Amino acid sequence: MNNQQLFENIQKKGSFLCVGLDTDIRKIPTFLLEHADPIFEFNKAIIDATAKYTVAYKPNLAFYESEGLDGWISLEKTVNYLRENYPDIFLIADAKRGDIGNTSTMYARAFFEKMNFDAVTVAPYMGEDSVKPFLVYKDKFVILLALTSNMGAYDFQFGIDSQTSEKLFEKVLRISQTWGDENSLMYVIGATKAEELSGIRKIIPNHFLLVPGVGAQGGSLQEVAKYGLNKQCGLLVNSSRAIIYASNGQDFALKAEESAMQTRDEMHLLLKAAELL
Repeated sequence: MNNQQLFENIQKKGSFLCVGLDTDIRKIPTFLLEHADPIFEFNKAIIDATAKYTVAYKPNLAFYESEGLDGWISLEKTVNYLRENYPDIFLIADAKRGDIGNTSTMYARAFFEKMNFDAVTVAPYMGEDSVKPFLVYKDKFVILLALTSNMGAYDFQFGIDSQTSEKLFEKVLRISQTWGDENSLMYVIGATKAEELSGIRKIIPNHFLLVPGVGAQGGSLQEVAKYGLNKQCGLLVNSSRAIIYASNGQDFALKAEESAMQTRDEMHLLLKAAELL
């Protein structure tokens, strides 16, 4: 999927919602544990309940890797289910990979060839040769970690370069522009750092941003939209816990649907106000 197709789906659904499938077997409704694959059963129900309101899903691979082989099987079944039933969905592997070139080449093969994700999150710390192997795939995206939503972001990401007076995350944005463009690169920008979005848009006006931190982490959707929207929307705002764990009872899918619908309705108004619908 390319960014124009993604934007068209955003316009069709009136939504820039990404649902994070951070599926923890210890948090899903207990009655699902009777199934042979409770993680997949949970994901399937969440997807069926929320797909009409979202344009992207983002499985966080740690939640699947923690279950060993069973978790990888659940992830593969989830990806296949989405591809077969909701082909318009943008699918993100939240893997946060980043290693020397030949290792990154293997990661890229895994996520883009074997598992057919549209995008993968990548850490930029090791530089250009650790990112380039992901960028050779047409209509696939690297989502580069730039400014994250956690408190630890202040440990390094706001460090000032004494030569350029740039913050480290700004340097990541600037230098990575030489590796790819808005057709191959997106960036993670945390919703809890929404006050930085105005400056970020001066550096990368045309790129899509994956924005975690709305919902359980307290980020403001209105602030993110105010400073982050561009002419193609340019935002995928992720919500995980606030949607998928809206209930842990028999009504878990219904409550997830209601939460996703409420978020979509807010996004629809924001898109209309920005004259993107």
